Amino acid sequence: MTTQKTYDVRTHGCQMNVHDSERLAGLLETAGYVDVHSLAVEERPEAADVVVFNTCAVRENADNKLYGNLGQLRPVKANNPGMQIAVGGCLAQKDRSTIVDKAPWVDVVFGTHNIGSLPALLDRARHNKAAEVEILESLEVFPSTLPTRRDSAYSGWVSISVGCNNTCTFCIVPSLRGKEMDRRPGEILAEIEALVAQGVVEVTLLGQNVNTYGVEFGDRLAFGKLLRACGQIEGLERVRFTSPHPAAFTDDVIAAMAETPNVMPSLHMPLQSGSDRVLKAMRRSYRSEKFLGILDKVRAQIPDAAITTDLIVGFPGETEEDFADTLEVVRRSRFSSAFTFQYSIRPGTPAATMADQVPKAVVQERYDRLIAVQEEVSWAGNRALEGRTVEVLVATGEGRKDAATSRLSGRARDNRLVHFSVPEGAVRPRPGDVVTVDVTYGAPHHLVADSGVEGGTYAVRRTAGGDAWEVLQDKGPASKPAVSLGMPSLGKPVTPPPAARACG
Repeated sequence: MTTQKTYDVRTHGCQMNVHDSERLAGLLETAGYVDVHSLAVEERPEAADVVVFNTCAVRENADNKLYGNLGQLRPVKANNPGMQIAVGGCLAQKDRSTIVDKAPWVDVVFGTHNIGSLPALLDRARHNKAAEVEILESLEVFPSTLPTRRDSAYSGWVSISVGCNNTCTFCIVPSLRGKEMDRRPGEILAEIEALVAQGVVEVTLLGQNVNTYGVEFGDRLAFGKLLRACGQIEGLERVRFTSPHPAAFTDDVIAAMAETPNVMPSLHMPLQSGSDRVLKAMRRSYRSEKFLGILDKVRAQIPDAAITTDLIVGFPGETEEDFADTLEVVRRSRFSSAFTFQYSIRPGTPAATMADQVPKAVVQERYDRLIAVQEEVSWAGNRALEGRTVEVLVATGEGRKDAATSRLSGRARDNRLVHFSVPEGAVRPRPGDVVTVDVTYGAPHHLVADSGVEGGTYAVRRTAGGDAWEVLQDKGPASKPAVSLGMPSLGKPVTPPPAARACG
């Protein structure tokens, strides 16, 4: 049994939370803790010395899920008195001391604005033998300044902004993440270059609303410039971003996507509803025809773009006619896939107190119909790709049935999930390498590419990402890249911004 102090970070919610958890892991590693999952099974303790829940307040039943998990840990902690439990993230920012009232065995509660305080709060709680609750109301230090323990050797997240200036009536994020704050373009590019030097071949730019990047320093074209600048970074093969907002999505961004070879032909564009009346009630400052017009412009310049979306069913006051409008827009949009949600009340949002809350049974019935329509659309789009040659960035853990099917998995340039077969005796790609194959079958939620075993296309290109993954294997199959030190932060961007780095 190991004598090292161990930690376990459990993440719920969006990509922003996933990236924040990488920062939390980096902080704990720097403080001398070891990821409990990096140890051999026989060396793992009954429970990690520190368990951290990085929570979400957006997903349905998020609080029930948290308190259920905390309840399961109560007897574990009773058997391990030195164990500490910390709760952070959006639900911690919202519920604050309520968490300690409901679960007094929790040691630390911290918010979205002070994840860097976690090690100090753990030490303080241990010394004082009392729960420590620290919730800051605004961000004081940009998360990029913190050490990071990335999950992947070949793919990385890069935050370009935090917070959101929108006021959607169903969303609690602005009150939990605060107003939008942007990083300097040069700082972002320096972080990407550092990741590429470590073997990363794919980055995803993160923000609550990436296409309003530049609002703090008065450059409404800053995001398009940033995409073009990413195209100048040697060794960076794939650039993605999430999520934009239709109301602020401008033509210069479409042009930057189309004209920058390493910016991938994939776009996540949240629709939420196809009813103009519901969009107005949601305070979504666009309407369905504008949304469809954006998609037309994207496909005119990027014909192979795969477009995904978010959809909410059963928003207060939604009628059958409103829902029919949503189904119509979904059919016209031809989304490759959609994240679909049944509306549920979020205390603290304007929608929570709106009249005409839709009965649960009605919401469920509409939800089922929406899923059926979107599956039909997704399947038709994927079947249309049969015979198409695709480049797949090989991944780890993407294919749950890979062992049973003897396939490997990864993402095509358009971000579709691809399961492919390796011919007997052929080069076996490593995670992080790129494979070229032909699509042999389009399923509703993925593509199958068995061309290699059917006498067709199969080629492997080794990459720096695959090299980086291979180096880690000597340290054990659960090993992750070494902790990276945080990037320096120089405060709010100056006016004008350092355009030489941003526009390439």
